[in-house]
Amino acid sequence: MARYGGQYGPDFTFLGVPRCDLDEPESYAGADVVIVGAPFDGGTSHRAGTRFGPMAIRATDYLPHDGSRPSLALRTDALRDLTVVDAGDVEMYSGDIEVALPALEAAVEKVTRAGAIPVVLGGDHSIAFPDAKGVANVLGHGRVSMIHFDAHADTGDITFGALWGHGQPMRRLIESGALRGDRFLQIGLRGYWPEPETLDWMAAQGMRSYEMTEIGRRGLEECLTEAFAISVDECEGVFLSVDIDVCDPGHAPGTGTPEPGGFSARQLLDSVRRICLELPVVGVDVVEVSPPYDHADITAALANRVVLEALSAIARKRQDERDGTTWDPSQPLLAGRPIPESSLGPPPGTDGQP
Repeated sequence: MARYGGQYGPDFTFLGVPRCDLDEPESYAGADVVIVGAPFDGGTSHRAGTRFGPMAIRATDYLPHDGSRPSLALRTDALRDLTVVDAGDVEMYSGDIEVALPALEAAVEKVTRAGAIPVVLGGDHSIAFPDAKGVANVLGHGRVSMIHFDAHADTGDITFGALWGHGQPMRRLIESGALRGDRFLQIGLRGYWPEPETLDWMAAQGMRSYEMTEIGRRGLEECLTEAFAISVDECEGVFLSVDIDVCDPGHAPGTGTPEPGGFSARQLLDSVRRICLELPVVGVDVVEVSPPYDHADITAALANRVVLEALSAIARKRQDERDGTTWDPSQPLLAGRPIPESSLGPPPGTDGQP
């Protein structure tokens, strides 16, 4: 079977990285990261459009799509320092969720078995079930924790008469045994859902949810530090799931269920960077980007940078582990680089004369 490519548009890759075909193992042998598109919005309960998310996340950038992105802060070029390839989109018909999700799970499992980190571009958040389960199928059920950025808990049970949807994947993951409830960390929750019965179920599973009021009171850094300690306790890897609606709609308007009062873009990028620098990340998904509701590509641009920030931090972490170095975020950008005399011009009052 040939590479499927782009389900809703031309077959281009994430910022110009090489293509691969999941049915041709040699095309991603030795890859560090495999990008997988999940163009699915059959699980949405309000505004759809996330089926166009993977194409927008891959494309939205003002720089050439040349397979290179040197990070100004981290001093690494993730797209070159890591072997990153793009498998295109998984064929996911949004009208049949019970066929679409297993297809994605098989793709993610295949990437993980090859020793690469799957980075899945969504799609609505129902895809978190096959994403995280596909990784856990390889690394062991109960051995992968979840750090989940979202405005919503996504722990609903039956919605509109269905067990599957973008408000239910976290419950299904825990019920399946793929992930442990007491190694499930949710960051950025707010608003007016879920109801008390669902909160009681979450508490019974041992889930830890950081609502925005707590984050505001204690500080984001302190909450992350606490979550990190839980995430690596008796778990070999961490799955990072980023729902773009964790950000305030002013920073991410192009999403199906916007909830005021969330993160800034800067807070999300800093958090993703820290997670991928400090923790053993084994899978990533970025979901709920809905281009039809976006403005000036604000949301797609942020999602693109979330992916780049994760990859850049993974590259920095591996380089530091290899070289025995430590990235210092306080180091000035041009520290130790004196200005060449030739750029200073002649001394005052000399008119350039010796």
